[in-house]
Amino acid sequence: MARHDPMKLKKKPVNLAGNNGTIRILRNAHGIPEISARTVPDLMRGLGWVHANDRQLQTLLTRILLQGRAAELLKGNHALIEIDTYMRRMNFLPDAQEQIDALAPDTRIAMDAYVAGFNQWMAANGPVFEFKLMGYRRPEPYAVADCLRLGKVFGFLGLADVQAEMEKFIVQAVQNGVDEPQLRELFPYLTDDIDIELLKQVRLAPPLVPEAVAWRNRLPRFNASNNWAVAGRRTRSGFPILCGDPHLEVNRLPNVWQEIVMRLPGNTLLGVSIPGVPGLIIGRSRHVAWSATYSYMDMLDYRIERCREGKYYRRDGWKPFSVREETIKVKNRPDRKIQVYENENGLLEGDPNGEGDYLALNWSGARGCGARDFDTLIRMIDTPDVDAAMGLFCRMEAVSMNWVFADARGNIGYQMSGRHFKRPQGVSGLLPLPAWEEKYNSSGFNAPEDLPCVFNPPEGIIATANQDLNYLGRSYPINLCMGSYRADRVVQLLESHSDIDAAFMKDMHYDLYSLQAERLMKIIAPLLPDTENGRILKSWDLRYPADAKGAMLFESVYRSIIDVVFGDYGFGRDVVGHIFSETSLFNDYYANFDRILEKPSSAWFGGQSREDLFRQGIKEGLDVNATCYGQTRSVVLSHLFFGGQLPRFLGFDRGPVVLPGGRATIPQGQIFKHAGRLTTFSPGYRMIADMATQVD
Repeated sequence: MARHDPMKLKKKPVNLAGNNGTIRILRNAHGIPEISARTVPDLMRGLGWVHANDRQLQTLLTRILLQGRAAELLKGNHALIEIDTYMRRMNFLPDAQEQIDALAPDTRIAMDAYVAGFNQWMAANGPVFEFKLMGYRRPEPYAVADCLRLGKVFGFLGLADVQAEMEKFIVQAVQNGVDEPQLRELFPYLTDDIDIELLKQVRLAPPLVPEAVAWRNRLPRFNASNNWAVAGRRTRSGFPILCGDPHLEVNRLPNVWQEIVMRLPGNTLLGVSIPGVPGLIIGRSRHVAWSATYSYMDMLDYRIERCREGKYYRRDGWKPFSVREETIKVKNRPDRKIQVYENENGLLEGDPNGEGDYLALNWSGARGCGARDFDTLIRMIDTPDVDAAMGLFCRMEAVSMNWVFADARGNIGYQMSGRHFKRPQGVSGLLPLPAWEEKYNSSGFNAPEDLPCVFNPPEGIIATANQDLNYLGRSYPINLCMGSYRADRVVQLLESHSDIDAAFMKDMHYDLYSLQAERLMKIIAPLLPDTENGRILKSWDLRYPADAKGAMLFESVYRSIIDVVFGDYGFGRDVVGHIFSETSLFNDYYANFDRILEKPSSAWFGGQSREDLFRQGIKEGLDVNATCYGQTRSVVLSHLFFGGQLPRFLGFDRGPVVLPGGRATIPQGQIFKHAGRLTTFSPGYRMIADMATQVD
């Protein structure tokens, strides 16, 4: 590729030659790039150029990891070999050319322009120093397929794969002796017949080593989020207002998002993009505003495959797997070859040459989708209203989100996206079922028109916060989700006012009141001892600011109650400690545990009274030195590539930073370890869009 004169976005505007005039790029007073162009393709060309200028490391590191080439291009160590093996097995874009060909013509032109802009910057400037340090000096041109692959994986990592972890956890629970009444109480959507003996025979694949998980966690992942909209009759301006605060891993540099302003003749857009793909993921134009939360749609099916001699069992005999061979190139070391086994039920998690029962994973977004997701992102640039936007987003397939909209015409709406399996009646999707029993087979996917949605609800309020929204649709895509505490708090605050403005919405973004604590403290407070810590907790105002000792004590007591109820009378304290502190499972599905704690009696209480179990947990939980909540909530913002490996004075890492909020406050401040690596989810971006205002 011919090199151009080096040109970077600093203090002065940059002008690029577009197909329809000049593309002008400048950095505003807040450091946010602003791109002006006459057409959408030229706008996307400018966006690609900006992503290469500002976020090359993030974009190309993501591509290397998703291609399964980290050991080849970066370093031939064990962790990168293992993450490459994982990515090659998953094969997130098996039908790249098919999806490229399926793009709408206007979308394809815009995506070609985006990658051309990215590659234009790379040709003029070359790789960033981090890559040069690793010997990666000649990156291949960025391609449309790279965009599509990133779009696909954004719908899997941190979203669908968390569901997979919980479904395997259910198998582990059975294998560790948790009985059926306890399981059904903990998982209300578990309607299937449970074959305990079969589940005990399943051979689960070993997890990724922690070092490999740490690399996978460098990829962009949604974790939680809130969004809400109110109709004009509830606002001071008389126009709808929409808010959103996507929760992602925040202890990383740079942020997953990049803020962008984009200008076309007659239209201005502002919001956040993901480096590596064109368009705005969340934002607003002059016409429409939109924001997303994760829907918790179950996009996965696990089936149990009985295997031997490389084959799988069916009633009419043993069938051969389809075998895909992958070669993993390793820097300065011999290549590694792996074999991947697949059939109609997806990817086998095991080696079928060893006799036994293994899980096969089928993801509804695995193939045959992805192009429509990008059609939606590009068409949203000039979408005129909420009704049209809902029609676009209901057709998104690989990424399942709760999208909330507001427009300048006075409408609000909600639409879930994503595709999920059309399962037989009585099959919940939570339990791996025998693959040789055809009665459990899904029959394609549910119709997009049946997904949960609502347009201009009579109450004039829409709020999603990862809660159960099955009631808004004709299909039922959710069988595990977060609790409704945050959504309930949003609605509670919105219903308390009839003259809402942007200032009120801003206060809501920072509201630290916990409805979870309110509900559980009704049980805990009467049982508290008359001690110093007991009095501090009893007088707590149920909020989670950094200086709250009551919040710290509540968390200690809550954790101890979980240990007593679900450790001593269920999984064992070591298992509870692991899922509480070393995985995201409890952080996602804590409401399932809370429902049991609020019951007067339960199969989990081991024949004891709830009050006696709570007293034991309270005694253990209060036996601590009461400190301010913020002292337990600090994190360091780690450089994406070098995080934690270099001295702090070099400036690659920043912090520590205190995260206020808890699991059930509007701004969550979740901090936990995942495979030994500290991670978080908290608001990574906040938006308020008053549709009475014009964007210039």
